[in-house]
Amino acid sequence: MRIGMLTREWPPEIYGGAGVHVDQLVAQLRHLAEVEVHCFGAPRPDAMAHPVPGFLEGANPALQVLGVDLDMVQATAGVDILHSHTWYANFAGQVGGLMHGVPHVITAHSLEPMRPWKEEQLGGGYRVSSWVERTAYNDAQAIIAVSNGMRADVLTSYPSVDPSKVHVVHNGVPTDVYRHDPDSAALEQYGIDQSRPYVLFVGRITRQKGIMHLLNAARRFDDDVVLVLCASSPDTPEIGVEVANAVASLRELRGDDSVIWIQGQAARPQLIQLFSHALAFVCPSVYEPLGIVNLEAMACETAVVASAVGGIPEVVVDGVTGTLVPFTPDSLAGFEHAFADAVNAMAADPYRAREMGKAGRARAVADFGWAAIAEQTMEVYRAAGA
Repeated sequence: MRIGMLTREWPPEIYGGAGVHVDQLVAQLRHLAEVEVHCFGAPRPDAMAHPVPGFLEGANPALQVLGVDLDMVQATAGVDILHSHTWYANFAGQVGGLMHGVPHVITAHSLEPMRPWKEEQLGGGYRVSSWVERTAYNDAQAIIAVSNGMRADVLTSYPSVDPSKVHVVHNGVPTDVYRHDPDSAALEQYGIDQSRPYVLFVGRITRQKGIMHLLNAARRFDDDVVLVLCASSPDTPEIGVEVANAVASLRELRGDDSVIWIQGQAARPQLIQLFSHALAFVCPSVYEPLGIVNLEAMACETAVVASAVGGIPEVVVDGVTGTLVPFTPDSLAGFEHAFADAVNAMAADPYRAREMGKAGRARAVADFGWAAIAEQTMEVYRAAGA
């Protein structure tokens, strides 16, 4: 079987969970089949990269995506199946499936109807991205949801989709790579005081990740607790400024050393050390189909404090591997206060936090291995007619 994998992100240009997913899935699928990867951007040694066509330079980002996708269609003749990830590549899968007469499979990492704030970033392009996604989902031969919560969201957002073609295959984590690292060089590199407990956030600066709710919650953290933010790539300049102002206000309230903001993208070895030494990993997302980063933290033996949205409760076991905080859009202040209380409870009982971290590692190893996920993905391909 020759698989055409269609993705916006591919190493070294990975900025979100979808890119992590594709990278790790392909590594395992290549043990089972021939996989050619088509991605956006500059040339890569292990994938065919597709830049924005010259005549679309300066155009709305959504139009640039369509131009890249059409180039992907032309380059994928001869594959047996097309597998697209996110709306950025769905158009290539949809048109490519029609052009080449092969099945198109989609992995649902997020859904445009669930992310209305994207209009801030794309303007009229958000209507284009929504049309692309809706059309592709309605016509795809199979859809892989990364959680049961995501499967429910797919069927709610696109009620004309046949439920029988929506399969649940969870995200995974390479537990041989993500594991506790006793080395603390990264903490020294970033100026983190190892005598104080810290909680760690890793994610893009976007409404989806709930970073403003976290910064509001941090105003109620116990005095000793430090917030470490690995946060970059703002969706818009406006939200970047909003976060910067909130960080400045938090430092004014709690002290300059209460917040450490790592604005560049930390390399994986540094991230693993940051996970490993954190009191807890914090995930205040308002929308999260699964949340690979929670699995990465758990694999490093770190407890998780997370909002109980989307697929997160399928990963974080409340009271066992971490604490889940109910999210209610009509009571955001209540959510922020409850999130702070959960963090403070971890700080008050670090032994319990460590035990949760050990339980998280055991769960990550037992239930979220990529080899099994690749096998399940191959089963979906066969069910789709490849």
